[in-house]
Amino acid sequence: MARLFRQAAIIGVGLIGGSLGMILRRKGLASSVVGVGRRIENLKLAVKLGAIDHYVVDAKEGVKDADVVVLATPVDTYQRHLEEWASCLKSGAIVSDVGSVKGELVEQCERLMPDGVHFVGAHPIAGKEKTGVAAGSEDLFSGMRCIVTPTKQTDPQALERVRTLWQEAGSTVLTMDPLLHDKILGAVSHLPHVVAFALMGALIDIRTEVPSLDLAGHSGGGLRDTTRIAASSPEMWRDIFLWNRDNVVAFIDAYERSLGELKQLIRTGDAAGIEKALERAKQEREKFPVRTG
Repeated sequence: MARLFRQAAIIGVGLIGGSLGMILRRKGLASSVVGVGRRIENLKLAVKLGAIDHYVVDAKEGVKDADVVVLATPVDTYQRHLEEWASCLKSGAIVSDVGSVKGELVEQCERLMPDGVHFVGAHPIAGKEKTGVAAGSEDLFSGMRCIVTPTKQTDPQALERVRTLWQEAGSTVLTMDPLLHDKILGAVSHLPHVVAFALMGALIDIRTEVPSLDLAGHSGGGLRDTTRIAASSPEMWRDIFLWNRDNVVAFIDAYERSLGELKQLIRTGDAAGIEKALERAKQEREKFPVRTG
């Protein structure tokens, strides 16, 4: 693969940003990768791990010569970042991101782009419960999906370069309307995180009411599997829930209805009804395609 960018800048060199930097460097997709952040020790570690070539704490300095800038910070920080340094971007530069919400966020980012600078929304569906650049890897996106979310304003050439970037990272790239992205991900990703966090909250309450119960010590695979994603970053998921609040609240309502129906069946001892509800759920779960990512 020929060089895709002369210089790439990554704002926020954590798990996702760091892994992308490793790929950019290893595959020669960028001649130079600069990391931008505030924590010097983290940036030094990123250099040591091969995620970036060098770093700066002055974002304006970090982005001024970049052909592509990737926002890999919590989505609620995007506006602040762009207002700080977007005016420093050179004509023809591309700004992209890795955020898990898109609709309103894409509109916001597009409004903040200077003339001649292009925004392309992207969401690599990959990650780990562990955060930070030390958890990064060159194969984090291999076999995974990445959704790009162009709008009528999206520059076709910028879109193609971002698509190529994620294809070279090993992802299957899908194109989706930003609002549709948020509706689908709200159901299949954001709602499950709500459920996992809420379930852990319920277990905390149960343990508080009966302190003698050793819940963690007796947890089995079912509990660990169901709550695995509750170990994710609270800061990141706070922002996702708020930026996609309409969809998330609507889907919580749907979940509460389903939970309430099952609760009533259990309360009334309706064995046939319980089995029917569980069988319905089992059959639907078995329709899920087998995925590696």
